[in-house]
Amino acid sequence: MYKITSFIIAKINKVKKGIELPMPLPTKSGPHYMTKSMPSQLVIGQKKAMVANHEVELVIKSYSSDTVMIEGSIELEDIFADNVLHLKSELLNACFEYGEKKGAQTETGEEFTVYQVSGYTGSPELFLKKYSNKIANLLKSEKLELDEKEIEYTFSFQFKYAKDDLTIIDWDGAFLFDPKGDFEESIDLFQLASFQLLRYRILDEDLSERIQKAYKLIQLNEHKGFFAKFKTKEVSQAFKEIIRIRSQSISQFEALDRDIKLIGDWYSARIYDLLSKKFKLDIWANNVKRKLDTLEDIYTIVSENLGMSKIQVAEFVQIGVFFILQIGWFVLIILEFFYFT
Repeated sequence: MYKITSFIIAKINKVKKGIELPMPLPTKSGPHYMTKSMPSQLVIGQKKAMVANHEVELVIKSYSSDTVMIEGSIELEDIFADNVLHLKSELLNACFEYGEKKGAQTETGEEFTVYQVSGYTGSPELFLKKYSNKIANLLKSEKLELDEKEIEYTFSFQFKYAKDDLTIIDWDGAFLFDPKGDFEESIDLFQLASFQLLRYRILDEDLSERIQKAYKLIQLNEHKGFFAKFKTKEVSQAFKEIIRIRSQSISQFEALDRDIKLIGDWYSARIYDLLSKKFKLDIWANNVKRKLDTLEDIYTIVSENLGMSKIQVAEFVQIGVFFILQIGWFVLIILEFFYFT
C-alpha cells in the first residue's frame, strides 16, 4: 500500500477554538513523558477538495496559540509513478490555499511531505535497490537525474529500527517503510520538528529586525549633538523597548528549548535527533542565542548612555543654579551700593 501525506505549518494572528485530538499511542519505544512533551493539536476546520482527480480531506489544526498546521493525504496505486511529484505539488498547493483562506501566513510557512510504503514482505532495502533514483528525486522534489554521490548523501540520513522498517529523511520530505503501516508516530515527530524550525526562523528574523531598530535609536540620539543629550526621553524609550524585547525573546527561546527533550535510545528520540541534525536546529538555536547576546550588549550601551545623560543633566542644572545665585549676589551688591551712595 502506498500513501503520501503533505502538511504545512504557518503562523496565524488568531487561532479559533477547536476539538482536541488524543495523542496517538506509541507503537515503538519512547520516554514516558513523550505524550506530555508533544504540543496538543486542536482541529479547527476541515474540507474536501479535488487534487489531481483525487478526493482529499484537508484538515487544519492549531499547533500553538499562533501556529496552525494544514494536512492532507492521498492513497496511491504506485508511489513510484512518474506523476507522483506533480501530485505532491498539487497537494501542497491545496494546503497552502486552504491555509490562506483561514488567515495563515503561508509565505513564511514550513512544508513537508511523507511518502509511506506498507503491506510488503521482505527487506525495504529491496526498494532502494530498485527505485533509488526515484526515491531521491521525490525527496529532493527534483526532476533532474541526480548524481550517485547526491543520492548516497540523501540516503545517509536514514534510520532502521526493526528488521523490516526504514526511515529516510530529507529537508522537506521523508520516505517511511513499515509493513504494518504504523506511521502516525513518526509523522507527529516530523510535524514537531517542522514546528520547531519555523519558530526558530521567526524568532531569528524578529531579533534581527529589533536589533537594527535598537541600533538606529542609539545612532539617532548620538547624532543630535551635545544639547540633545539632555533630552533623555527617546533614550529612555529605547531603554524600555530593549528591556521588553530582551525579556520577551529570552522567554520565547527558553520555551522553544524546553518544549521537547527526547533523550536516549528510544525510537522517538533517535528519529527526532536525526530530524534535528537534518533541519540544523542546533545552528538555528545558536543564531538566536548570539542575537540575544547582541541585545544584551545593546542593553548595556543604552543603560550607560541613559546614565551618562542623567548625570550630564544634573551637572548642567547644578551649574545653572550656581550661575543664577552668582547673578543674584551681584544684583544685591549693586543695589546695596546705590543704597549707601
